[in-house]
Amino acid sequence: QVKLVESGGGLVQPGGSLRLSCAASGFLFSINAMAWYRQAPGKQRELVAGIQSGGSKNYADSVKGRFTISRDNAKNTVYLQMNSLKPEDTAVYYCAADVRRQALDAPSRYWGQGTQVTVSS
Repeated sequence: QVKLVESGGGLVQPGGSLRLSCAASGFLFSINAMAWYRQAPGKQRELVAGIQSGGSKNYADSVKGRFTISRDNAKNTVYLQMNSLKPEDTAVYYCAADVRRQALDAPSRYWGQGTQVTVSS
């Protein structure tokens, strides 16, 4: 069983910063892409940022220049540094990972349970 556990959410004022973490645990061989998604009330889940095992990154236009995704492959952990936060960044943030449980397996996507980020004065 592979488990993703997020941490770091909370309440922050506009213009503030938060750092989210997501650690993968359990029996796994390797992790390909890792990513952060978010879902605001009444809206569809959207991709915020993704990072490949080799380090290439992509971002949603709405967060470019404010958010930074990174990963520590030795710890099977992905991070999201969020700066200059805006009220419209308020959402539940989910991490996702494409995991190979054994060497010859195709990757399967796993999700974390989500962490609430609220940007409000």
